[in-house]
Amino acid sequence: MNDAPKVDEESVPAFVRGVRLHNDEARDQWVLLAPERMLKLDGIAVEILKRVDGELDLGAIVDDLCTTFKAERGQVLTDCSAFLQQLVDRRMVTI
Repeated sequence: MNDAPKVDEESVPAFVRGVRLHNDEARDQWVLLAPERMLKLDGIAVEILKRVDGELDLGAIVDDLCTTFKAERGQVLTDCSAFLQQLVDRRMVTI
């Protein structure tokens, strides 16, 4: 059973200690680095994670993404919540 907290619009995501967003220039690929783990990221994931600073709540991150990419808020909120929930479940992001 997963007892990880659930991501919602008021959640303030932050990287867990030892986890960081990294641009691997040798491979021309953004990755999320964690102790003994590495996740390759697509462009959407990178845009979300660039905004994870431990200060902005998910609502503010979604608003910024919607403004930047002229996207529909409901879909962006759904996608961001699901993505960040996966990272919370993997203990790479805390809320």
